Amino acid sequence: MSGPASFANRPVSSLVRQSFLDHFQGRGHTICESAPIIPQNDPTLMFTNAGMVPFKDVFTGKDKRPFTRATSSQKCIRISGKHNDLENVGVTARHHTFFEMLGNFSFGDYFKEEAIVSAWDLITKTWEIPQEKLVITVFGGAEGLGPDDEARALWRKVTGFGDERIIGLGMKDNFWQMGDVGPCGPCTEIHFFHGDDPDPKKILDEPLPDGRGWMEIWNLVFMQYERSLGADGSIIQKSLPKPSVDTGAGLERVSAVLQGKTSNYEGDLLRSLVEKAAELAKKPYGGTQGNDDVSMRVIADHARTTAFLVAEGIFPDRAGREYVLRRVMRRAIRHGHRLGITKPFLHEVAGEVVRLMGDAYPELTRRKDVILAVAEQEEVRFRETIDRGLKLLDEEVQGMTDRGETVIRGDVAFKLNDTYGFPLDLTEVIASERNLTVDHAGFEGALAAQKAKSAGSKLGDEALADIWRAVAEKVGAATTFLGYENEAGEGTVKAIVVDGALVESASAGAEITLICDATPFYAESGGQMGDAGTATDGDGLRIAIDDTQKPHGGVHLHHARVSAGVVRVGQKVALTVDHARRSATRRNHSATHLLHWALRTVLGDQATQKGSLVSSDRLRFDFSWGKPLTEAELTKIEDLVNGKILANAPVITEVLKIEEARSRGAMAMFGEKYGEVVRVLTMTEDSVEFCGGTHAAALGDIGLFKILSEGGVAAGVRRVECATGENAIAYVRDLEGTLKKAARTLKSATAEIPTKVEKLLDQTKLLEKEVADLKKKLALGGGGAGGGDELEGAFSIEGGRVLAVRRDGLDPASLREVAEKLRDKLGEGVVFVASAGSDKVALVVAVSKGMTARFKAGELAGKAAAVVGGKGGGRPDLAQAGGPDVTKIDEAVTAFKGFFA
Repeated sequence: MSGPASFANRPVSSLVRQSFLDHFQGRGHTICESAPIIPQNDPTLMFTNAGMVPFKDVFTGKDKRPFTRATSSQKCIRISGKHNDLENVGVTARHHTFFEMLGNFSFGDYFKEEAIVSAWDLITKTWEIPQEKLVITVFGGAEGLGPDDEARALWRKVTGFGDERIIGLGMKDNFWQMGDVGPCGPCTEIHFFHGDDPDPKKILDEPLPDGRGWMEIWNLVFMQYERSLGADGSIIQKSLPKPSVDTGAGLERVSAVLQGKTSNYEGDLLRSLVEKAAELAKKPYGGTQGNDDVSMRVIADHARTTAFLVAEGIFPDRAGREYVLRRVMRRAIRHGHRLGITKPFLHEVAGEVVRLMGDAYPELTRRKDVILAVAEQEEVRFRETIDRGLKLLDEEVQGMTDRGETVIRGDVAFKLNDTYGFPLDLTEVIASERNLTVDHAGFEGALAAQKAKSAGSKLGDEALADIWRAVAEKVGAATTFLGYENEAGEGTVKAIVVDGALVESASAGAEITLICDATPFYAESGGQMGDAGTATDGDGLRIAIDDTQKPHGGVHLHHARVSAGVVRVGQKVALTVDHARRSATRRNHSATHLLHWALRTVLGDQATQKGSLVSSDRLRFDFSWGKPLTEAELTKIEDLVNGKILANAPVITEVLKIEEARSRGAMAMFGEKYGEVVRVLTMTEDSVEFCGGTHAAALGDIGLFKILSEGGVAAGVRRVECATGENAIAYVRDLEGTLKKAARTLKSATAEIPTKVEKLLDQTKLLEKEVADLKKKLALGGGGAGGGDELEGAFSIEGGRVLAVRRDGLDPASLREVAEKLRDKLGEGVVFVASAGSDKVALVVAVSKGMTARFKAGELAGKAAAVVGGKGGGRPDLAQAGGPDVTKIDEAVTAFKGFFA
């Protein structure tokens, strides 16, 4: 079967997606774009894992939309938690970490009959899927709930099927609930049979690894009940006044059906990715369950997850969503490693994802460069440790084999994770390939021990969080912010906190947190530091405010000290922002936006914001980029920003609906959440961004802009620190002062400093070389014609001689040269040279080629290094080592001689 004739010779997946949306749009549904993979309204979810997630609040009544029918193709990820398909990816024909879910939704509009009719019409009329290969499952009743006879009767009417093809199943398969309480209801599923001779009695059998068997292609959920907790803790279930519909059909599964493929990996969404992996591995793909084919399918799937997560601003790191991405990427990289791919490859497969899916998801195309860069950089880093990690694992497995064990120790799995970057599930995959398991409890114990060592005052932080929640409840509403237009204003004291407790008043000397109903003080957010200033009442009260925060419920907290008088809950106070500090902060914040524009202009759109800090003395900006900026790039960025400042364009701030803001091209920051109304900052047509901070009135107010430093802070993330206005001038003056002092010291003009320093460095190098040469001559016995002295102390062993000496003050290169020359003079034998530095011992062992069969330089160096508290190794004929205990250098020389006794 290959789907309707209209699908021939065209990308079936794109047609399936569009035909689904068109079908439901024609039935009164509003087409909604896919929501981000990072949930915007559900902190309980790491990723959007179903089509209904963006509409969760609509179903529960917390959110209203201007429509009651919707349809979408939602990008989803299932990796962690209840929906964790990771271990089955590549092994089965249908499991993925990334997939698209086609869905249609009714928010209290139509119900079962229209949902069933619409689904059946699409499947059998538009998609022309043969009815003889379909069966239906419905809720058969369980846990005191009766069967869904209504759905069964509707299916009989719509399909003409008998009960042998409309099968009742239990709670696990055909009843949906969001949690123990909330909306819930029965569901009905449409299943397709891959293969010949479909047998409805085998509906619960797992499909074969190649995909043959029954596979669910569409699930229709009927939310008709609501569960709540009774006073005694029991579950109360009642019918909803306006039941709803939530359906989900996997695009990959439907597309495979319409292409006559039993495996999703054979469909056009994934097959070219699998073939790309095969091309890079220089191996054929056979579509089997062999290890190579599984690895190729894993790479194909994980490349999609990589591309989509990076496109949403998630970069691999050590915690949260970033760690999940790192796990996925490193699993793919390891599968490439086992396929024999010796160079970075994941970015090439991710590039194929962009080519395949960029039309449907334009963010992939917009972020292509950063997707490729992040994928390649992560692979380069992991490949630096993967061989060492696999060697450690091989050594552990060999020891286990010798001991007859089959469980990899938890501390070994933890070391692989902590030192070599092997996620636990990657170690498990490698272990399973060798018929081994991993000690989970031991791993968790080692992890817990590490966390305990690095734990800070978490309990104290939690207690503080509790008091701020209590403050928000007491105040009852968010603080009214007056500071966009004013630096002074009046507020009524709503609460006072002293030592973590709510109080009614506070006197002079008290450290307090002051909460008012209104304030001109900006609370730290969006990277901008909070305001400082004063609060007074005109009757002797004076409060020095050091900082302003907003940790909970939009309530502004003024962290302060009462300088004079008594402050009481309920009294009015005059609040005045420190003008100089606010002005400097405004300059830096506006400069941050110009810096972001300049970075993207010079480096490309992949240089996007990853974090920022805006204070009164400086600004710090983190952005996605994988390598240090050149001097030319830094200069160009500075010039662009200062050019904008000199143009002195007005800074325009507007409050707009989010749709209008986006239509104007305003740039939203990754990771930030926005409401329906947003503030949009325009600094010429080049820089239009969402921002809730305070800014300069015109670009010329910023003054001089100067980059102070640039460096790396995390994988694929760079940081620049800058100064503006008076702070930038102070920085330049400091540099001038340093240059003038250097000129005086060198007795030269400022412009001649580089030439003078180069001459001094050249002279120093010559002197250092002379000193090194003299040390080597001394180490070799003075280098005179008398000869023989340098070999004093050598003693004979069978077949040659041994010389162990101490020669202090030699650098590693000179030490190695001395050892080799002594070995050449000695003839057949072994030479050991120890050299003491100020805080460590350096050792070299040189063995003549004729003696390496009996004595290995690396082994001898390691044994000698142990005496001085160190370690080392190297080739059989030459090895270096060292240790920190200078006091035992003579003991090491003596011990070395004893090795040959």
